[in-house]
Amino acid sequence: MPFQPDHLTIPLVQAPMAGGASTPELAAAVSEAGGLGFLAAGYRTAQGMREQRDKARELTSRPFGINLFVPGPPAPSAADAMAAYREELLPEAAAYGIELPVPTDEADDDEWDAKLDVLVHEPVPVVSFTFGLPTPYAVEALHRVGSYLIGTVTTVAEAVAAEACGVDALCVQGPLAGGHRGTHDADDRPEEVPLLDLLAAVRERVRIPLIAAGGLGTGEDIAAVLRAGAVAAQLGTVYLRADESGASRTHQDALIDPRFAETVVTRAFSGRPARGLRNQFIDAHDATAPSAYPQVHHLTRGLRAAAAKSGDAERLHLWAGERYRLARSAPAADITRDLWERTRAALAS
Repeated sequence: MPFQPDHLTIPLVQAPMAGGASTPELAAAVSEAGGLGFLAAGYRTAQGMREQRDKARELTSRPFGINLFVPGPPAPSAADAMAAYREELLPEAAAYGIELPVPTDEADDDEWDAKLDVLVHEPVPVVSFTFGLPTPYAVEALHRVGSYLIGTVTTVAEAVAAEACGVDALCVQGPLAGGHRGTHDADDRPEEVPLLDLLAAVRERVRIPLIAAGGLGTGEDIAAVLRAGAVAAQLGTVYLRADESGASRTHQDALIDPRFAETVVTRAFSGRPARGLRNQFIDAHDATAPSAYPQVHHLTRGLRAAAAKSGDAERLHLWAGERYRLARSAPAADITRDLWERTRAALAS
């Protein structure tokens, strides 16, 4: 039987966290507990995505999903801004004895066609999309093989467009979400409409199911979005310290480190607005980081890898939502079940 959100025993979705945090073990554990686990295909090759999918299949027979980054239109040349930003970051790289790549304007579609081909010929129950909307061909092809499609939206206008393109449900992402906002235009300044208000506004305009995301971490948070009409809640940050998380130890430790007392939205690490723990790198470079994605991401990738390896949280992208202090070290299945128990209690009160 094709997947439907109301088939979930526990209406919780583990957010697809690109860059390594989402693992087959994490996705499988959440799905086994009764929620919906997700793999993140962003920044992976098509073969890497296939290998993670196959591993997840070995670990669970329950439905899980794969998230794709939708490639945007060709961006205007940012060569001058990128060259200046590279020059600014050279001392940061020198601290690790590494070279920074020379930026180019070469298009990067994150192997969209190859990944789509894999998912059409070897389908998974759920496919979601971030940073834009799938093409009509992708919608038709994935529907033909039985996949349930979810579009990520951050505004009412994006939600209306997503419903029109034929996806089956929407992930409505509020401003307190950790990591990248799913804005369809990389240059857009993300709106700050609170999640419950955004959810209500989207419900007035679309008729497909809504999954609420962004800054959720307690049973009361989840109960609130379910009462507001969401069919499920999506959470990512609360799983970052789970036993099955692939987040670096540096990242995990920073979530409980009193040095990091707030989150901010920055383009400093990737060129796209993303929420993370405020650190020295953000303070030094946020104001000058170009709005150039994924060029900035590629420029800083080696620097971020070196920071993670050396335990330097001040130069690492510490993606986190507003409820980051609730992330705890425990099996993901226990985290999922505990959240649902607390949600049920909140709903009953």
